[in-house]
Amino acid sequence: MTELRTVKVTRYVTPLREGGSLPAIVEADDDGLYVLKFTGAGQGARALVAELVSGEIGRALGLPVPELVLADLDPALAPAEPDEEIQDLLRASRGANLGVDFLPGALAYDAAAEVAPATAAGIVWFDSLVTNVDRTPRNPNLLLWHGRLWLIDHGAAFYAHHSTADFADRAREPFPLVRDHVLLPRADSLHDADERLARALTRDVIEEAAALVPDEWLEAGGVERRSYVDFLARRLEPPREFAQEAEDARRGA
Repeated sequence: MTELRTVKVTRYVTPLREGGSLPAIVEADDDGLYVLKFTGAGQGARALVAELVSGEIGRALGLPVPELVLADLDPALAPAEPDEEIQDLLRASRGANLGVDFLPGALAYDAAAEVAPATAAGIVWFDSLVTNVDRTPRNPNLLLWHGRLWLIDHGAAFYAHHSTADFADRAREPFPLVRDHVLLPRADSLHDADERLARALTRDVIEEAAALVPDEWLEAGGVERRSYVDFLARRLEPPREFAQEAEDARRGA
């Protein structure tokens, strides 16, 4: 796992008025376009930590997650924006924010799209591991781009970190919301996915993903880096009840 690239935001392009976090498309000094997730948004720093850790874990598993970058934002860009709410957001988000590679022309996931059963099972397994509650038919957070399915928006993962700073002690809790996963009906055996994917996530890989999170995000969120490592490491200890739970849900048990 390599270090995240850091880019400098040079232009605010347009807001994406989805949910309460006001993400936006921005241009950076590498001439790339990114969907920017702001540190000053109402969802707070923990959502950015969840997005980064789970996104990099997904990448380590070989899942299609757009490149994540640290996007340095200068609040001097704020006065150029006519919307006062956007000005306030830019001023509150000085420094490192999270940039997600923008996929131009990508289409929202359609249930008619072809998804290989093994791919669907891998995504269900991953979302169960990181306890991502936000991959439902109502809000799939999946895009179709160049004939491939892409996973976006992981800020709702690790939901236990909102209830306690040391949330690793909740690692073995059930994840019943897996039954609402948009790809569950299209998945094949979760046991096969578990056997295939669990071996790829050693503690070293998890620690490398957690190490990418800026210290200031952790300080703002009030959660320690080791809590994310311990949570995932404990969740991966056999027997992995979350995988059996997902398989039971798939079979309608």
